[in-house]
Amino acid sequence: MKIDGEFIESLYEALPEETKHYLDIAIEKVVEAKRRGGNIVVVTGSGPNIHEGVTTLIAEFITKGLIDGVTTSSAVVSHEMGGVLDKVKRINIHDVGEEFLDFDKMPRGDIFELTELTDAQWADLKKEMIIDDALVQRCNEKEGTVIIKAAANMAYPMGLRNETFAASIMEIAHTKHVPFEEVVGWGCDERTMLGAGARKGVPVLVSVPQLIGGGQVGISIADSIPVSDRTFRISKMLGSADVIIESAVALTQEIHDGPFETYTGHGIWASWNGYPTYSLKDKTLIRFDLDENLKKAWDLDKKSGDVQAAIDKGLPKTKMSKIPFRMEMSAFSRLEKSIPVIGDIGVLWSVMGYKVAKALNVELDYISYPQQTEPGKAMREWIVDNIDYMKMDKIKEWLQR
Repeated sequence: MKIDGEFIESLYEALPEETKHYLDIAIEKVVEAKRRGGNIVVVTGSGPNIHEGVTTLIAEFITKGLIDGVTTSSAVVSHEMGGVLDKVKRINIHDVGEEFLDFDKMPRGDIFELTELTDAQWADLKKEMIIDDALVQRCNEKEGTVIIKAAANMAYPMGLRNETFAASIMEIAHTKHVPFEEVVGWGCDERTMLGAGARKGVPVLVSVPQLIGGGQVGISIADSIPVSDRTFRISKMLGSADVIIESAVALTQEIHDGPFETYTGHGIWASWNGYPTYSLKDKTLIRFDLDENLKKAWDLDKKSGDVQAAIDKGLPKTKMSKIPFRMEMSAFSRLEKSIPVIGDIGVLWSVMGYKVAKALNVELDYISYPQQTEPGKAMREWIVDNIDYMKMDKIKEWLQR
């Protein structure tokens, strides 16, 4: 995929000066860490990270040795199992007909979605699951709107395929004593985070707050290993990080400090009871976020210590700060090396990815672009055309090793 450095530089120049300032610092910290052999861990949410091509850029960074661990959501796992982005045809359920659909159990909006697949892909799927050819034919006959969206979940047959295979993948995880994410990674395209992580030995794990989502996929991820094992694995990953990048994700206080982190206090008793713990002290925590209140909370603490003062006095932070105070703003604002970068993650990742790779003399084969731009639209088409859905036969090959 073509990397347009001139376009990316124009994205950078269009950023507000304050955003450029903190993005420059973030880029510098990532480059410094990798030059000294340090580790970068990314904490991702779902939605925007998929649509802006960010998860695919993270996969590229894993492959090139620039990212050393990822936490994500079960929804992202489901989407990567489906091939990241799909083209789907959206048809009114009344046009499809009650002989095919139970209208009372259809989602709001009265829309049914059909994944657009090649003849070869349909033939491939028929080897492993029953396809309702009459339903597919009816959908093809009726008028509808074709859009690009996050893969699998709601569309037939890919969403049903994911949900059906999730239980089998969970059983394999139990047999191998590894997380669901590792097993499914061997079947996923290597240009997904899961696929790249499995092949490079880089952990890609769903965080505990993000287990819910992705239907049966989320349940199977949660049931594949105990929560205690999951939290230990994530704490080990975060403990190894020199830089943690949070990307359009909520509830991160439960992710980046969690039950075994001591600097913000949540792991104090785990340490007393002899469990292995880690500290966020001296780690750089970068957050890409659209919420300007994050920066306001950060300013309050850095300029006057108000956030820490509220905690010290046992007072509600929202009342002291006079802003809507999201839970994750607390630990973030108090950490000495936190960096708030406020802006569109599609722009921020495109710029950071390009500038970090350039500074480290790493040649990228892929870069993400903001989805609303012409390069972003082409990027999304490229993902649809090139990143394949999970293959069960690849998982079976891995099992035979």
